[in-house]
Amino acid sequence: MTKSELIARLAERNPHLYQRDVERIVGTILDEVTGALARGDRVELRGFGAFSVKRRGPRVGRNPRTGDSVTVSEKVVPYFKTGKELRERLNGD
Repeated sequence: MTKSELIARLAERNPHLYQRDVERIVGTILDEVTGALARGDRVELRGFGAFSVKRRGPRVGRNPRTGDSVTVSEKVVPYFKTGKELRERLNGD
């Protein structure tokens, strides 16, 4: 599902809201999650899951085309861990 599909579905299920308001709500939520992760905070949505950031240390990698060694610098990557309720719904428990 894309962001625009999510907005359309939410607007359809909430006819009392204008689509532009739903767009603003979804945008604000995603901006807040992104901002929290950028600050290194953890975002937990009970029953859905938790977003956090993990650090990947520097390492030596390989260029797949030439096979040469390449140094890969440290980076921070987003990480998502599903919540118990989401896992149960996905597995049909």
